Amino acid sequence: MALDAPELFGIPLKYVSLVILTIQNSTLVLIMRYSRIVSTEQYYTSTAVLLSELTKFWVCLYISSKDSIKENGGRLSIKAVYEDIVGGDSWKMLIPAALYTIQNNLQFVSVSLLDAATFQVSYQLKILTTALCSVALLGTVLSARRWLSLVLLTVGIILVQFPSSAETAGASTSPMLGLFTVFIACVLSGLAGVYFEKVLKGSRKSVWTRNVQLSLFSMVPALFGVFVVDGAGVRQNGFLYGYTKWTYMAIACQALGGLVVAVVVKYADNILKGFATSISIILSCLASVWFFDFHISLTFMAGASLVIYATYMYGSAAASNIPKHSPLPTSSESPRTRNVSNDSDDPTTATSIQMNDLSSGNDEHKLNVKVI
Repeated sequence: MALDAPELFGIPLKYVSLVILTIQNSTLVLIMRYSRIVSTEQYYTSTAVLLSELTKFWVCLYISSKDSIKENGGRLSIKAVYEDIVGGDSWKMLIPAALYTIQNNLQFVSVSLLDAATFQVSYQLKILTTALCSVALLGTVLSARRWLSLVLLTVGIILVQFPSSAETAGASTSPMLGLFTVFIACVLSGLAGVYFEKVLKGSRKSVWTRNVQLSLFSMVPALFGVFVVDGAGVRQNGFLYGYTKWTYMAIACQALGGLVVAVVVKYADNILKGFATSISIILSCLASVWFFDFHISLTFMAGASLVIYATYMYGSAAASNIPKHSPLPTSSESPRTRNVSNDSDDPTTATSIQMNDLSSGNDEHKLNVKVI
């Protein structure tokens, strides 16, 4: 039996979610960048990350509670929801939560140091770091086509870093430092995604419960950033120092992106996700020309084209996810009992998935996706 295809206003949900994700990916970078330069009083990135995690926490908790009501015959059990969130192996989420929190802070720092177009293209480096971490830590076997796409991705990102002959005033305050923070953020994204995937092996908790856990535990390092890293400034100037309407829009857009990713991963495939990523890169670059007077050089165009092609190529290529040192499942094992990880990597999210079966002929799916 084929999977039901949910629709919204007569349009398949997978296409609706992909359009929303494409727009979100494009606008997030632009809004984040503008929110950092629109005022001379820059807000503290740690406070923005904390508010973003709070938003995702309450939204995911609401959805998780609704699922609990359905499972309990229309009755909400606070105790059951509490035990589901903090019980069992939930403590294992502390590590990826900390890594994702640092990564989110570095995103705000990076977009402050790089123009929006360069940041958007360079941030696709997370595909490379996630793939390498997956190969090194999980024994994932990538196809030759995916290795080639990773090489093209690296070359494209290197080309993008070459300065144009006409630099935009104020477009990049420190390109080398900005690139370094992007690199660290991508490494953290890869490590967190692979660790999260490994923890989810055999997990039976719902996608929204896992996201409640990660958002909840992300508040611990987020609060550390607010009270320790930016503590002096927050105490002197206040929690909302430097906030404008663009700051709130950046926070909302970042939280929305994580929620949309969960829907995209569930209903769309890697090819469509890669296509959405490519379109968002193009839109960000074009918008940067219009809003930030960004000058597109030949080397930037060549590099961005390589990154776009490599991103689409990586998502469309087949890859083997069977660990090198793990035996193949025997014929007596049901496909529904196997844990299969999807090694695709979305640009606004580090996504790990656990599915009972990935074949199109089965209609039971269980997904665990990190919302960031």
